[in-house]
Amino acid sequence: MNLLKSTLLLSTFIFAQAALGQIEDKKGLVAKNAELIKVQDGFIFTEGPATNRFGDVFFTDQPNNRIHKWNAITNEVTVFKEDAGRSNGLFFMLDGKLVAAADEENQLWLIDKDGSEEVLVSAFRGKKLNGPNDIWLVPKGGMYFTDPLYARPYWEGTRGKESEQDGEHVYYLSADKSQLFRVTEDLIKPNGIIGTPDGKTLYIADPGAKKTFKYEIRDDGYLINKELFCEMGSDGMTIDDRGNVYLTGDGVTVFNKSGDQIAHITVPAKWTSNVAFGALDRKTLFVTAMDAVYTLQMKSRGVW
Repeated sequence: MNLLKSTLLLSTFIFAQAALGQIEDKKGLVAKNAELIKVQDGFIFTEGPATNRFGDVFFTDQPNNRIHKWNAITNEVTVFKEDAGRSNGLFFMLDGKLVAAADEENQLWLIDKDGSEEVLVSAFRGKKLNGPNDIWLVPKGGMYFTDPLYARPYWEGTRGKESEQDGEHVYYLSADKSQLFRVTEDLIKPNGIIGTPDGKTLYIADPGAKKTFKYEIRDDGYLINKELFCEMGSDGMTIDDRGNVYLTGDGVTVFNKSGDQIAHITVPAKWTSNVAFGALDRKTLFVTAMDAVYTLQMKSRGVW
């Protein structure tokens, strides 16, 4: 009997260790006893979480052509916008309007609170973009967006097979919307993008090269002093108030300012597309992964 009890205790201990191993956290980023919670499933491919000033998170289900809203207080998910231009990445402006990477027609949209849209960017030098993907707004104004080429089943003709641009680049749109220019031309497939709240540093993931790079932001919007940040690409990205950078793909992997891995959050999905901090205190990590969205309570806090 004692042997049986010992075996059961050992089995329980091993199981508990395996469960805890789903969240590897070297620096105390995750709240004590927190677990990854599935908020809702039934989507096709979730992406692009963006948080408004009330802590609600808006995210996309690109194949279904919808933008959804997660209410941070009620934990309910509702449809914010149908016919969403096949939006992918999203980001909120200070005035509450939503910038969307609407790649149905390779555009960048500005969506009002009532869901009405206007086109911010429709082309570069008279030619269609590949398909705007992720966006980051500079606190003092202006925005960066990545433009990789991912063939979509809803594109017709040669779109997705032949780019009208000469590669896959990152662009900057000035605060007054009068200037649009490239800020990188040497990346393979830029995707995830996030900057620091002081507007001085920009991180760009290049999953084509399986790397993420770090840049200094000049006052005019151009990028200088490119550095390798880590040997990992990413689909979507976010940053916390400690300066840690969260990358996605195989779950969520967290790196400190020096590019050292300090945490990994396993997500029960083949692919984790993106991540953002939600709720009014910005301590809820909101994760988009394939057909579902998840939350995880954190000690670290997200930044605007």
